Parts: sequence; C-alpha cells; structure tokens
Amino acid sequence: MEPSIFTKIVNGEIPAYKIAEDDRYLAFLDVFPTTKGHTLVIPKQQIDYLFDLDDDLYLGLMAFAKKVAAAVEKTVPCKRIGVAVVGLEVPHAHVHLIPLNKMADMNFANKQKFSQEEFEEVAEQIRQVYATL
Repeated sequence: MEPSIFTKIVNGEIPAYKIAEDDRYLAFLDVFPTTKGHTLVIPKQQIDYLFDLDDDLYLGLMAFAKKVAAAVEKTVPCKRIGVAVVGLEVPHAHVHLIPLNKMADMNFANKQKFSQEEFEEVAEQIRQVYATL
C-alpha cells in the first residue's frame, strides 16, 4: 500500500499544523478548512476505512477526538463542534472536527482560505488549551 498524505504527515515527510499527538493518534488542522479551527484526527496506522479499524483503535480514536474537540471548542468561537467522516478523499481513516455556527459550516464545498500565520496562530492556541485538559 502506498503511503497516504496523512502517513507522510505522521512520518514527518510533509509539514502539518499539529494540534495533539500521542503514540497512536494525531490531530492537525485541515489545510482546506470549511471554518477556522477545522481539525483532522487520524490513527497513525494507515487503514483506509474508519469501520475497518479494530474496536480498540476505533474507540481510542474517538476518545482522542473528543479531547481535541473540547480544545477546539474552547479556542474557536462556535456553537458546537460538528463531526464528519466522509473517507473518500484520502485513503486513511480520519475524523473531521468542525467548529459550527451554522449548518453551512459543514458544507465541504465551502473551503475557507487562511494565511500560514493564521493557521499557525490557531494551531498554537488550540495546542495550549489541549495541554490544560
């Protein structure tokens, strides 16, 4: 299996705006976000389809995503954090955590543009909150 773009991020071959990481999971900002703070959460192990993860890896991913979502929600002004799993664009299981203020924020056709500085700033703010949870 060819390494996915996410595996290349895990391996340090491609840079990312990392939010949180442990030995099995990684969270980083989506570089094609629908809203500010749109975060991707992945298992480090490359498995294409979310429901092909074994129960332990799946439940761990969701617990990790829950803590990341709490940090995003405390950092980015929003009504709540939306969760989406689409799984067609990258052959590596991943969960989208999207700060929501309106339903249109979940529309993946509405990509927002942010500068590198804006990405770095929000990533650092979320990392700092995450570290306190």
